[in-house]
Order: sequence, then C-alpha cells, then structure tokens
Amino acid sequence: MKNIISSLQQKKAVIFDLDGTLVDSMWMWKQIDIEYLGRFGHPCPPFLQREIEGMSFSETAVYFKEKFQIPDSLDEIKQTWIDMSIEKYRREVPLKKGAHRFLEYLKGNGIQAGIATSNGRAMVDAVLDSLQIKPYFQVITTACEVAAGKPAPDIYLKVADSLGAAPMQCMVFEDVPAGIQAGKSAGMEVCAVEDRFSAKLREEKRSLADYFIEDYDQLFE
Repeated sequence: MKNIISSLQQKKAVIFDLDGTLVDSMWMWKQIDIEYLGRFGHPCPPFLQREIEGMSFSETAVYFKEKFQIPDSLDEIKQTWIDMSIEKYRREVPLKKGAHRFLEYLKGNGIQAGIATSNGRAMVDAVLDSLQIKPYFQVITTACEVAAGKPAPDIYLKVADSLGAAPMQCMVFEDVPAGIQAGKSAGMEVCAVEDRFSAKLREEKRSLADYFIEDYDQLFE
C-alpha cells in the first residue's frame, strides 16, 4: 500500500502492540480466560474481551479479582496467568503474516521499532525470544510501567520518548479499538491490523484508524 509506505518514509519510529497485532495470540488468551475462570466455577462471559481491552496486566488482574471474587492475591493471579501462557507463547504463537518482512523493511530503512503492550514482561520476552525477533526492537514497554493502560496514550508517549521521536514522527500498529484510540490520543498515525478475534469490530477499527491492513504483506503490494 503505497500511501502507508510513503508516510512511513517520513517517520522516525514504528510502535507495535503485541497480541493480535504483531503475533497471532488472541486465541490463546481466550483459552486461558475460559480455563482460569473455570477453576473458580465461573463461565467465561461473552463481554469479557471487550471489557478488558487495553487494560494493563495489573489492571486486568484487579478486574478479575473484583468482578469474579477471585480469592487469590493479585500477584498470585498474575503468576498463574504467566505460568499458563508462557509455554503457549514459546511453542504455539506465530508471527502475523508478513510481519518479519516488515521488520526487515524497517531495519533496512533506518526506522526504529518499539513495542507497547498490555502484556507482562516475562511473556513478552518468551514470545520474542521464541520467534527470534527481539533484536529488531530498540524499546519494549509494558502498560504496567505507565500510569494508565490503553485507551490512555501514556504507553505510546513513553515508547516514543524512549526512542527519541516526537509523536508526529511515529506510526502505531494496533488490532483493537482501545489501542487505536491510545495511538491517536498520543498524536500518532495509526494503522489498524486485521485479527480474527476482533473481526466484528472491523468497521469501528477502520473508522478510528488512519489505515487498515489485512496483513503486513499487503504493505508491499
């Protein structure tokens, strides 16, 4: 898509969300939510993913504890999720179609890359190491490191600052409305990325973002 590429050539940095944007992992989190809530006798409500969309790892733990009256401490909740997810991240989560090609493009054109994720750092490291893509990123930031999770702009502003780039010099890639709103609120251009777990939100994503792609290979058509 020439309009995105031409815009990228004016940018200093690209900032990615992780789950559902850079890696195909949203299926995994739905499975974990079902299994985790089942341990406490709760079904997984259909509204859950939209309710927790954009929350940091810590904010999500608070939500679960209060909403479902989980007896475990917040640290115990988070550790359980880490234990449940880390093997899946290492063995079952692939990169999005064309993502590696795009990372190579950014590297080859001197455009910095950062990650702004709601996920916990141990899980981020597990998937990036497994896919051998950590060297492509100059900055990796989790929402637990900022005051508020998405749709607040905090995490994108922090990553941009760490990269030494002004907001207008950054382009964000995101897969859900809360993340798109966070990027836009930060004063950045945003490209929405298709993901089957947010397929019902496609038109909302299109309306919020500056661009929309089905996959990263589409950028080079």
